[in-house]
Amino acid sequence: MITITIPGEMRGKGRPRFSTRGGFGRAYTDHKTASAETWVRACAVEQAGMVPLAGPISLSIAIAVEVPASWPKKKRADALAGAVFPTSKPDLDNCAKLIADALNGIVWRDDKQIIRMDLRKHYAERAQTVLTVAEV
Repeated sequence: MITITIPGEMRGKGRPRFSTRGGFGRAYTDHKTASAETWVRACAVEQAGMVPLAGPISLSIAIAVEVPASWPKKKRADALAGAVFPTSKPDLDNCAKLIADALNGIVWRDDKQIIRMDLRKHYAERAQTVLTVAEV
């Protein structure tokens, strides 16, 4: 089992952008998505190394969203206790896509190996994402 902690706010994978610069149409990844993927890869390499798993994989993603500082103490306490859930951005499925694509060739050979996913978002004191990867 491999556990990777990614500090900071997680963002979802952005939609592909298109350009006709130079007379040719091409698709590209926006800068914010590319930076987020680079950060996820760097955290994974530092904590787990680069030995891609070859078989079927189970992936658990727990995204901790920082409680807004502007919230009153009661609402903040409810959020930290799990009574209030983050229903704002980032979209959970887009975060999973960013992580799955970013870790191709690092933690697994290709994200098509992922056969089971557990995704959740919750409030916490600090924003971070915890990934747990296991061979099935």
